[in-house]
Amino acid sequence: MRTVLIVGNWKMNKTASEATIFIRDLNARVSAQLPNLELVVAPPFTALESVRTALGASSPIQLGAQDLFWEDQGAYTGEVSAPMLKDLGCRYVIVGHSERRTIFGEQGDRIQKKIRAALNHELRPILCIGETMTERDNGTTDDVLTQQLRDGLSGLAAEALATVTIAYEPVWAIGTGKSATTEQAVEAHRAIRRVLAATASPAIADRARILYGGSVTPHNIESLLASDQIDGALIGGACLQVESFATIATVASVARSIGV
Repeated sequence: MRTVLIVGNWKMNKTASEATIFIRDLNARVSAQLPNLELVVAPPFTALESVRTALGASSPIQLGAQDLFWEDQGAYTGEVSAPMLKDLGCRYVIVGHSERRTIFGEQGDRIQKKIRAALNHELRPILCIGETMTERDNGTTDDVLTQQLRDGLSGLAAEALATVTIAYEPVWAIGTGKSATTEQAVEAHRAIRRVLAATASPAIADRARILYGGSVTPHNIESLLASDQIDGALIGGACLQVESFATIATVASVARSIGV
């Protein structure tokens, strides 16, 4: 069974001092390893060091970053490299989030270079893909997901593909309060596995962790995880409050442990 992965993407929220207080409270709520679950927080770059310090050596919570640049160093003002993230204790890094695609114009070649940079430094990339409401209404969801997967993963060796997590985030559900139905999410996850099976192998497709993201809350996480196609969640707004994020983690752990 694939281990459930719950990732909290803070986006541009929380100062370093606010992050310290949040993590201390979260550690108190999640003080022991939850079975069948990996829990990750992805604060802004400015709070990574504060979060690492607040987590300490014994916390089951892991550290992730929201983005990275594809070069290791150089004259790239404002960018942050994979070696910098790894030195700060990051294990995961989010790549290709829809906000990076739509606001900052990131597309296939840049996203693929970022994934390769992460893998070169033993960071685990979380590749975000998803369709707009117009694309869903036009019936092109599968085509969009297929193209985004191929753009991000083309040319990667099988052993590298096995370390990439896919996050399906329908753009129309991010920050809107709307969530895909369980049936819509499962359908998309199955389509993603079909693409992975065709482009890599059925074994890679079976091993791949695919998360759902888009208005995930403590109230819908159990229904999402009822399908064995969905291996966790990439969470936005609900991860900014200790109680809701801790509740999501606990519900996810219990649901997968008892096979809900």
